[in-house]
Amino acid sequence: MFLPPPLFARLERLAPIGPLERAQVLVTGWDTPRVDAETLARAPELRLVAHTGAAVGFLVSDALWERGIRVTQTGAAMAPAVGEVALTFTMCLLHQVHRFDHSLRSGTGWAETRAAARPRRELRGSVVGVVGASRTGRAYAGLVRALGAELLLADPTVSADDAAGLGATLVELDDLLRRSDVVALHAPAIPATRHLIGRRELALMPDGAALVNTARSWLVDSAALLDELRSGRIDAALDVFDEEPLPADSPLRRLPNVLLTPHQAAGTEEARHRMGTLTVGEIARFLAGEPLQHEITREQLRWTA
Repeated sequence: MFLPPPLFARLERLAPIGPLERAQVLVTGWDTPRVDAETLARAPELRLVAHTGAAVGFLVSDALWERGIRVTQTGAAMAPAVGEVALTFTMCLLHQVHRFDHSLRSGTGWAETRAAARPRRELRGSVVGVVGASRTGRAYAGLVRALGAELLLADPTVSADDAAGLGATLVELDDLLRRSDVVALHAPAIPATRHLIGRRELALMPDGAALVNTARSWLVDSAALLDELRSGRIDAALDVFDEEPLPADSPLRRLPNVLLTPHQAAGTEEARHRMGTLTVGEIARFLAGEPLQHEITREQLRWTA
């Protein structure tokens, strides 16, 4: 689909950009600055923000909603890839692959390497807690459920019947943390979920439990998590961090009970192709006056207690 230049502009910084004054559609990415009142003052004709990512909390503003500008995103395109990575993390943690790998690379002896791991668990029969029934949370839940895990779900926007439809039991967050062998985070990064998992919540996790975060570091008090990981009481697999790239001197890099990847869970060729196709399709539907299939509303960004 071809869009004439007046309809399309790319915003990379808050310096003056000529086409922005005439843009009706703005395509955004991870590094796009917040679309706030200052930006919108230079975009009087803007009607749609098409975000090529999932989380839009960092991007949208009250000024955007008050102008009636619509927002769409590509979470559905990313969900299968991120769900698979979260499943991979889960399997690695349960089978202690990360500890074996760290020990062998450190030159530890064979017997000592075997002894460095916790007792290993199979996914079948393990209790997996999913925090957030997002698109990715649902994709992950389907995968672990198919492999025989017992599923718990914490999400204040979901009913018990909806959870049952996913093969999960709806519980409060504290209950989920106490009962789960693996806790996987898939909640939205919005003001209400800032440090949803803090020092108190981490302390509820059983000894030997594991935390999987392919969502946002926003959800976790990173200092509290580092303390728990340093103690060796729990394990974790992390794709997201407060500071990215992860600093070379980060203590996380040296911990044997942590599996790390560089915020690339959605980086498959298939996911990137789906993201582009979805974005173009949404723009085409918007310009044709057709319903959007992946719209995010102001109400959907509210995590109600």
